[in-house]
Amino acid sequence: MSKHSQHISVLIAVAALVCVVGIVGLIGHFFLSDDEVVIQGQVDVSEYRISSKVPGRILELKVKEGDFVHVGDTVAILEAPEVDANEESALAAVSAAEALSEMANNGARQEQIRGALEMWNKAKAGLDIAQKSYERVNRLYEQGVMTAQKRDEAYANYQAMRAQAEAAKSQYDMAVNGARQEERRAAAEKVNMAKGQVSLVKAYKKETVQCASHDGQVSEIFPKVGELVGTGSPIMSILITEDMWGAFNVREDQLSGLKVGDEITAMIPAFDGKEIKMEVFYIKDQGTYAVWKAVKAQGQWDLKTFEVKAHPKEKVEGLLPGMSLIFKK
Repeated sequence: MSKHSQHISVLIAVAALVCVVGIVGLIGHFFLSDDEVVIQGQVDVSEYRISSKVPGRILELKVKEGDFVHVGDTVAILEAPEVDANEESALAAVSAAEALSEMANNGARQEQIRGALEMWNKAKAGLDIAQKSYERVNRLYEQGVMTAQKRDEAYANYQAMRAQAEAAKSQYDMAVNGARQEERRAAAEKVNMAKGQVSLVKAYKKETVQCASHDGQVSEIFPKVGELVGTGSPIMSILITEDMWGAFNVREDQLSGLKVGDEITAMIPAFDGKEIKMEVFYIKDQGTYAVWKAVKAQGQWDLKTFEVKAHPKEKVEGLLPGMSLIFKK
């Protein structure tokens, strides 16, 4: 082979090598470079639960799931006969206390003394019935027939009746012995105490009518009409639709300096890829229980997950809790 032919062969080989290197470089540029980081989150919303301070039976539900409510709207009504009974008892106690206070101030007549005696006898009769009821319920509880709640209610009623009987006796003694200045003040305080009990019962009675404390949408109703609910048991959950945000779980190596106040652009798949502007208002690590990415085997470090929350900068019509949000870094 001539030198000229050898020279041409070398040039061809060099050119082929250059082409291969170029092709490999292009492949590395388009296929081996880092992909764009895609982070997916979802729409979340504040919510609160409607619950009552007093136990009762659901008498009426004024709303259904999906309804929008405003502040002050009645959403549920409970039936609590015990509260009504306590109100009557408290009002009667006020009347009795006022009468006895008047008696202490004016001096007791024979008719008043007899009245005080009758009140005491009435209280003793009520105490006797309450005691027998408690003993009967307690025996049933010990036999496993009655619940602990019923026994506690019977015991509380027994204690209340005993206190009422003691109070009635002291009022009778005062009527018989005559009232001193200190006793007159005590009688006045008993009136105030009885009125305070009335105010307390009325406050509990208000709890039988449950109202919305914030505008929102009823998301879930737990009991049915006719079911019993205990103290503090949730009746329904209401979403505060005005307070929506996006929640994202971001690995710390993907934060890239993201901080509170930064603006991000998120895409909503449910709206055909519509993009919205959001402002970051919360960044916090998810604790040791959250997902970690172990890379120590590569001579680096563990990567922790952070929760990032962002508010839409403008109201988005139709945005619902649970919808996906996607933003790229």
